[in-house]
Amino acid sequence: MRSAQELLDELNASDESPRIEAKRAREVGKSVLETVIAFANEPGMDGGHLLLGVDWSINDKGDTVYRPEGVPDPDKLQQDLASQCASMLSFPLRPEISVERIDGKTLVVVYVAEVDSGHKPVYLKATGLPRGAFRRIGSTDQRCTDEDLWVLRGDTRPQKGPDQSILTDARLDDFDPAALAEYRRVRSRLNASAEELGYGDDDLLEALGAVRRVDGEPRPTLAGILLFGKPMALRRMLPMVKIDYIRVPGIEWMEDPHERFQSIEIRKPLLLALPLAEASIIDELPKGFHLPEGELHSVQEPIVPRKVIREALANAVMHRSYTQHSPIQIIRYSNRIEIRNVGHSLKPVAELGIPGSRLRNPTLSAVLHDLNLAEAKGTGIRSMRRLAAEAGLTLPEFHSSRESDEFRVTLFLHNLLTEDDHAWLRSLSSEPLDADETKVLIYARATGAVDNTACRDFSGLDTLTASRVLRRLRDKGLLEKHGGGSHTYYELASPTIPTPLAIHPSSSAPAGEACNPKHATLPLELATLLATLQGRVSTEALRGGIVRLCAWQALGVDQLASFLNKDRHYLRNKHLIPMVREGQLRFRYPESAKHPHQAYVAAGAEDRNNG
Repeated sequence: MRSAQELLDELNASDESPRIEAKRAREVGKSVLETVIAFANEPGMDGGHLLLGVDWSINDKGDTVYRPEGVPDPDKLQQDLASQCASMLSFPLRPEISVERIDGKTLVVVYVAEVDSGHKPVYLKATGLPRGAFRRIGSTDQRCTDEDLWVLRGDTRPQKGPDQSILTDARLDDFDPAALAEYRRVRSRLNASAEELGYGDDDLLEALGAVRRVDGEPRPTLAGILLFGKPMALRRMLPMVKIDYIRVPGIEWMEDPHERFQSIEIRKPLLLALPLAEASIIDELPKGFHLPEGELHSVQEPIVPRKVIREALANAVMHRSYTQHSPIQIIRYSNRIEIRNVGHSLKPVAELGIPGSRLRNPTLSAVLHDLNLAEAKGTGIRSMRRLAAEAGLTLPEFHSSRESDEFRVTLFLHNLLTEDDHAWLRSLSSEPLDADETKVLIYARATGAVDNTACRDFSGLDTLTASRVLRRLRDKGLLEKHGGGSHTYYELASPTIPTPLAIHPSSSAPAGEACNPKHATLPLELATLLATLQGRVSTEALRGGIVRLCAWQALGVDQLASFLNKDRHYLRNKHLIPMVREGQLRFRYPESAKHPHQAYVAAGAEDRNNG
């Protein structure tokens, strides 16, 4: 068991601590027991520590600072906790408890070990399942769902997943012969001696779990219709189970309200839909050339390896929740591809890439594994990372949200470090940057933000080390921190390069202050305003200044960036486009969003010629 001082030190050095929970805890309440249950249940975490008698506050940097507060009656606290763990839970727990003093304050340290899978899930007897059971997700205690119970029970969970449910409106003639023929073709190519290839179609469907017998009659399952169903059957029974391929200009969703996105709807059985989705992505990817060893002719290959795309698509269809009515979305931005599906990961994000899979839809997964459309044994994410690294690309990002119940894979379309990246990094700081700091900054530049989970994902660091890297970049003025606790994230700091005060030529400059010829046409009141907008200012103040500038005359993004000493991409994406969307600004040429002389005008202001 770790000491109270060790735990305090780690809490103060990191933004989140999945294995440590600090509480004031003057008595054993509901919150303490929920954390005890979560530590006992969470697979692969090896339990966790509670540190009781701690208070915290936010310092001027935005960091949470933990400090000893003390507990008034540590003996009673220990007795109550031991008693409740032994009597109120489905399986009696015996946590290790110690009492320590720091700075004259008495703290209680509790270590809760993970229980064997045969005793999981541990839950509050008075509440029952699933609501009385909890898991440790990140640095929070989450109430279990039915799917979580499968995860906690491990090998003892039911072998039939939700994809084995019977579709009451389905008929045997809803199966598509073309999809069955495709299964036989691909399976024969991979394993011509596979036993099921000798079966007739009816027996083949039953062997694959596409039908189940109910009262002796074969009935199509959800997996069967998803894999082999005719498009009309899918539309009739599962209208939102489709794949939408959406092309978005730029790097943000509907970044330009005058530029409509294009989309392709794929509504076919999965055995036909997945190759079509893969081809749709690859056809639009930039291609690279290489000369295979011993060959005379070069070969064109997409910059993102085919297997990475195939694995990301297979992951989306295998692990999505089919109880929710929402399509899989493939969103193609100019710099990345996002593949989104409903259904959060049953494995904690920190464990993604570790061999071993927790399957939501085991029947679907088995068929896709047999056809080599997905990696076996839960190694797909590790394979995606390895292949992206070999191609010199930024590693894929994986995001899972229990709150919105969705999963997202982001594939980046640029090399990890280009010459432009090197030049940009040199412009940020004269101080040397280590490899981890470089990766974080490039990632933040590509995606707009970075958090501890993403940092661990692409760098291989642990939680504590990732927090230290992020804070170090924050302290160097290269990142800005937002949020707190498990919701902490960082954005690139806006440039703060000082420039001379800009004034109108008819005004006299203050003593000792030079006039910037580039800004010489600004009226005195605007020049004075700009002086207040240098460095870090609030969003409200910056946008108010933008409105006043654009009320004076129509200004392009480069002019505004020069006046405000901001990066043009930051200014456009974080402020100008949202301000157009919210009606604070309008385009000078609304009929042509990409007009070569496009500029911004304050809403209601007269457009004076920039000429």
